[in-house]
Amino acid sequence: MESEISEKTVKNEEQSPDSLVLRPSSWADYVGQENVKKNISIILQAAKKRNENPDHMLFYGQAGLGKTTLAYLVASHMGAHLKVTSGPAFEKMGDLAAILTNIEPGEVLFIDEVHRLNKMIEEVLYPAMESRKLHLVIGKGPGARTLVIDLPPFTLIAATTRISLLSAPLRSRFGAVFKLDYYSKEDIELIAQRSAKILGIGIDEKAIEMLAIASRATPRVANRLLKRARDFAVVSGGGVITEHVMKETLDMLEVDNVGLEASDRRLLEVLITKFNGGPVGLNTLAAGLNEDKGAIEDVYEPYLMNMGFLQRTPLGRIATPRAYEHLGIKVKSVLI
Repeated sequence: MESEISEKTVKNEEQSPDSLVLRPSSWADYVGQENVKKNISIILQAAKKRNENPDHMLFYGQAGLGKTTLAYLVASHMGAHLKVTSGPAFEKMGDLAAILTNIEPGEVLFIDEVHRLNKMIEEVLYPAMESRKLHLVIGKGPGARTLVIDLPPFTLIAATTRISLLSAPLRSRFGAVFKLDYYSKEDIELIAQRSAKILGIGIDEKAIEMLAIASRATPRVANRLLKRARDFAVVSGGGVITEHVMKETLDMLEVDNVGLEASDRRLLEVLITKFNGGPVGLNTLAAGLNEDKGAIEDVYEPYLMNMGFLQRTPLGRIATPRAYEHLGIKVKSVLI
């Protein structure tokens, strides 16, 4: 990241204890997503030189990849307060109006799970983002009137795991849209080393490598596994996360050597044993797993597809030969 970017700690009373401990508080500590950081750097520096607020930004990608952390770091660079909320928190237009009318000049509003905003609230957000106007309808029937409130300059940062669910009008109003990708093994190792140092626990190189492989290429998962390994190391009396400790931790959590959890393996097993490897429709697969189809799409499938264990086709889901090999099941017939 460019040296001009501030590394001040983000001041926000809404951070949880875990976030305060492990969440990067400077751009130097934020590992990975180099292209995204470079683009944000240019946006922030240009806005500062023009003495303007940065454009509204949209971050999308799987859970745990650092979207919320980026929002904190953007606010930190701007020297601005960050107001944090989420799409489900807005039940009626008055909820959004209450937040927008209390925004101070230069503040950053962060809306997580923005795809869960209802359409009526989206329509209130459009003019607020474009022209900093809040349009409110007062009263009902023939006596209803429109009240227009001017809003101070502010930056909206939104995050979503399902960008396809955002309406085109809302998506088009963001000046910058960034996709966060899965992390490399090397980046996860750096993140694990930093987190272990913060947590005050020793960890050897073999354990870090094992953790990185099992972390699903996701920093949040890596930190979760690290904390469970720390617990195991403390209870066992060693106080250091060795390769043996990490293996015992992963076995206890039923995480295998490529990061698949019991629920991931069950999905593949059901797909192979009940449906002959596919193709099978999402609704049928969800019924066979007794699982919500939204969880299959958002939680299980992205990583399974990234690892090459699962394919989506026009006819349905298919288990790949690699899935058969990983589970130790003989390939019968797989349609690719």
